[in-house]
Amino acid sequence: MLAHLLVSSLLAVPSLAASASDWQSRSIYQLVTDRFATPDGSSPSCDTSNRKYCGGTWNGIVTKLDYIQNMGFDAVWISPIVANVEGETAYGEAFHGYWTQDINSLNSHFGTADDLKALASALHDRKMYLMVDVVINHMAAATNPPNYGGFSPFNTQSDFHNECFIQATDYDNNQTAVEQCWLGDQNLPLADINTEDDNIVNTYNTWISNLVQNYTVDGQLAFTQSERLFAFNIHKLYVIYVCMQVLDNSTAYVGPYTQVLDAVLDYPNWFTLTSAFSTSSGNISALAATVESSQSAYKNSDFYVGSFLENHDQPRFQSLTQDQALIKNAMTWPFVQDGVPILYYGQEQGYTGGADPANREALWLSGYEEDKPLVTHVKTLNAARKAAASANSNFYSTAVKILSSTPNSIAVSKPPMLALLSNKGSSSSPEWTVASAGFSPNEQLVDVLTCSSVTADSNGGITVQGSGGMPQVLMPISALSKSGTVCPKVATGQASSASTLKTMLPTALALAILVAKIFS
Repeated sequence: MLAHLLVSSLLAVPSLAASASDWQSRSIYQLVTDRFATPDGSSPSCDTSNRKYCGGTWNGIVTKLDYIQNMGFDAVWISPIVANVEGETAYGEAFHGYWTQDINSLNSHFGTADDLKALASALHDRKMYLMVDVVINHMAAATNPPNYGGFSPFNTQSDFHNECFIQATDYDNNQTAVEQCWLGDQNLPLADINTEDDNIVNTYNTWISNLVQNYTVDGQLAFTQSERLFAFNIHKLYVIYVCMQVLDNSTAYVGPYTQVLDAVLDYPNWFTLTSAFSTSSGNISALAATVESSQSAYKNSDFYVGSFLENHDQPRFQSLTQDQALIKNAMTWPFVQDGVPILYYGQEQGYTGGADPANREALWLSGYEEDKPLVTHVKTLNAARKAAASANSNFYSTAVKILSSTPNSIAVSKPPMLALLSNKGSSSSPEWTVASAGFSPNEQLVDVLTCSSVTADSNGGITVQGSGGMPQVLMPISALSKSGTVCPKVATGQASSASTLKTMLPTALALAILVAKIFS
């Protein structure tokens, strides 16, 4: 079992705080700043195997916010912003931002303080949130032993735990080593900060407060396993929403953390999701079992989890399969599940990079095309999720129900939405029969992914024949607005003014930082 823990938290100024439900209704686009967009719109070559800076900046992100927002995302998660190791190391350059050396300075490769403020302002003007990735647990050194004097503000050896490198077996057997030993290796040690020290905690508290005031960041804060006590202290001071990320496939291991904080970045479901849809011999029943397990193991069920298929730490899903039906089924899951959907940049463009660094490609090489099938797929899923919430004011707090599951198919209900997924692949024509689908007798439905009509039977159940192994997401036509973007030609409903007002409320002043204890 992998037990690599990260903790994410929504930190907020109490009087202006965004609530947990505010984040629950968001969908997040995650990007690597250096690889997303250049400030002048150029498209320089970018060989991921070289592990070098390729030229993406915060100003570049601003120029492509239309691209992100047009897909329906209303929050953007950027990579770490602070000064990193400079120059070539044994593992390339610190283009990803996870090799911190000075938390009080920004990474000049990405821009200036004014540029970061401009990004936050541009997002807020669009009623979007900004999530910033922050490394709390370690400082990176290009030499061993580290030059502690080159770090800031923690610049003495006593600010760090004694050198010992975490071994693979420690994650199962040695929690102390996981919490206090170092990531990295002798070639590039990531010296673990002693966050049990009150002075260090106070320094971070002040720094976080300044970050809130200076950049009006909105999103999540992640700490590593060695920082869990520090995270709890932060939670007491500021936090209304805390989401822990534990890189483990066991809900029994992850669940206890949600008894202290609010939620988890949902790795247990990621493991079974990836396994279920990466091959036609995958087991969807295992995914169903993990969902039901997490609903009981997590204090707040799955409502606040971050639900994802790809991220910067894992090989891209499309490096595991090129079957478009399997890909679309897997990509559908985070949007029909209970948690906050997170999409990693490039997934919508069909990027196929494997493990780090291959999964950190330059998006400008795609041309930011908006008419590709997966871009359209994501856009529809985001719009359908918003439409479901408009039709059902309790949508985000209504737990998904697994109505049926087999190794090859699943029917998931989150009213007014019914998702029908299969892993049989593009050459298949799956069929779903759901006797108790929860619809009204003879209700008129539509698959929002194709706008094909479906009629519920006299008991509100459905029988649907699929095509090409593709997923279906059924909703009543009365739940869709005639003036909306989801199948408007068949929709009979009206737009919800309450929902519209909620999405247009000014962004609250809150802190969102994501801290990763990874060897990037």
